[in-house]
Amino acid sequence: MYPAVHAQATPDRPAVIMSPGGVRVSYAELDERSARLAAVFRGAGARRGDTVVLALQNDVRWAEVVWACLRSGLYIAPVNWHLTAAELTPLMQDAAPRVVVTSAGLYATMREAVRAARLAIAPLWLVAEADEVWGGSRPAGVLDHDLAVAGTPRDDTLEETLGGRLLFSSGTTGRPKPFRVDPVDVHPANAPMRLGSLLPTLGFTTGDLTYLATGPSYHAGPFAFLQAVHQLGGTVVMMSRFDAEGALTAIAENRVTHSQWVPTMFIRMLRLPETARRAHDLSSHRVAVHAGAPCPVDVKRAMLDWWGPIIHEYYGASEGFGSTAIGPAEWVEHPGSVGRPVDGDLFIADAGGRELPRGEVGVVSFRRPGASGTAGDLGYVDSEGYLYLTGRVSQVIISGGVNIHPREIEDLLALHPAVADVAVVGAPDDEFGEQVKAIVQPAEGARPGPELASELVRYCRDRLAHHKCPRSVDFVEQMPRNEAGKLLVSELRARYWPASRSVGTV
Repeated sequence: MYPAVHAQATPDRPAVIMSPGGVRVSYAELDERSARLAAVFRGAGARRGDTVVLALQNDVRWAEVVWACLRSGLYIAPVNWHLTAAELTPLMQDAAPRVVVTSAGLYATMREAVRAARLAIAPLWLVAEADEVWGGSRPAGVLDHDLAVAGTPRDDTLEETLGGRLLFSSGTTGRPKPFRVDPVDVHPANAPMRLGSLLPTLGFTTGDLTYLATGPSYHAGPFAFLQAVHQLGGTVVMMSRFDAEGALTAIAENRVTHSQWVPTMFIRMLRLPETARRAHDLSSHRVAVHAGAPCPVDVKRAMLDWWGPIIHEYYGASEGFGSTAIGPAEWVEHPGSVGRPVDGDLFIADAGGRELPRGEVGVVSFRRPGASGTAGDLGYVDSEGYLYLTGRVSQVIISGGVNIHPREIEDLLALHPAVADVAVVGAPDDEFGEQVKAIVQPAEGARPGPELASELVRYCRDRLAHHKCPRSVDFVEQMPRNEAGKLLVSELRARYWPASRSVGTV
C-alpha cells in the first residue's frame, strides 16, 4: 500500500502529526502533496534513478518528500543535517543529487557542501521557509518548498514506479559509507512491506496504529518505520526533537499505540521525577520498540516494571544483511539478549571469517542469498540461539594482553546515581599499553572531582574483576552522542590518542 490507496479508504485519517504543536497532514493531503511534489521533481529534470537529497529537521514535510520519491522511481537520500559542510561534501559526491530539499537554516551549509562536491549538474533547491526568510531576494535556483507544491498541479500521466533509497552510515568513524536499495519496476501500491518479516515480529500487524517517532528521521530506523507505518495506513506522530516528558505527553495526547526508542531515552525518562512519570495516561501504548544502541539490563528491567510487557527489541545492520528480535517475555528469560534471527542466517566469526562454536565471542555476522556482512559488533550465541552483544570490534581495550570489553563497565556505571552518561575507552599506558578510562557526565547535583572519581572506581571494584575496572575517571559537561544515541567514541579517543599513536577508532 501507499498514500494514494489510503487516501481513498480513509482520506481524513492523519498520516502525520507533529509533536509538540499538533500540525497534521491527512492521507488525502499526503497523497495530493506528494503527487504534486513528484511533478515538481519531474519538472526539474529528475528521472527514474536520479537522487533527491533530504536534509531537514523532523518536519511535517518529511513524509511528502519521501513518498514523492517512492512513487516516482527516485532515490531518496536522507542525510544527517548536523554534519558540517566538509563532512557533507563526500555525501554529495556519492549522491550527485538532482534535487536538494532542505530548510532556510540549513541552506548555507548544504550549499557549501554541494559547491565543494563539484557536481556535473547543478541541483534544484527546494527550501522550507524560503519565502518567509528571503522573500523576493531568494538565492538563485532556490524555490520555496510550499509555494512550489501549491503552484504545481499533480500529473496523473506520470508513470508511478517504486523508488529506491540511498542511505549513509552514522559517520561516527569518519566518512559515512553509502549503500543503495535500488528502484524496482513495480507500482508502489504493490511494493513489498518495508522491514519485511521484522515488522509483524515487533507487533506492527495492522493499520489501526499510531506510531510515535522519537528520533531523527534521517536515521535508518525511524526512516524505515515512517515508510512502513504509512504502508499499513497508520498515523506517524513525529517529535520535533526528543524531550523525556514531552514524549510521555505525546503518547497521552495522541493515544499512541506503538513507539520507537533508544536506551538513552529510557534512561532520561526513568530519571524524571515520579510525579512526572505518573502524570500521563499511557493506557493506549501497547508496543514499544528499541534498538540503535546496547541497553543496560537493569534499565530495561526498570522500563518493563514501569510500562509492562510491551517492550520489544531488534538488532541489525542498516545495510540489511540480517536482523534479530526479542519480545518482552523472551527477554525476561534471556536478559541482555537481542534475540534470535528474523532475517538472514546468524553466525559468529573469528577475525578470519571462520564460524565459531556457540558460546564463543567473535564478530556478529549474517549471511543470506546474495549478501553477507557484519555491523562490526562482537557477541556470542547461546545454546538456544539467542544473540548477546559484548561490544564493538574496534572498541576492545587490550591492557597487558587482556581483552576488556567497555560495554560491561559502561552498563554498570550508568546505574550509579551520580552518573548521567558514561563512556569507557582505552587510554595510553606506558606499562600495560592501554588502561581502562571512564569518561563520565555527572548527574545533576553531583560534584565532579577526585572524590567522585574514587567513589566510581570503588563502585566498579565491588562488582567487577579488578582488571576490568577504570584506572582513572575523567569528567565532561556533555557526552558526545548523535541523535540516535550512538556514542561518538572516536571523538573521545582523540583526546587521549594522538594520531601517531592511535590504535584505531570506532
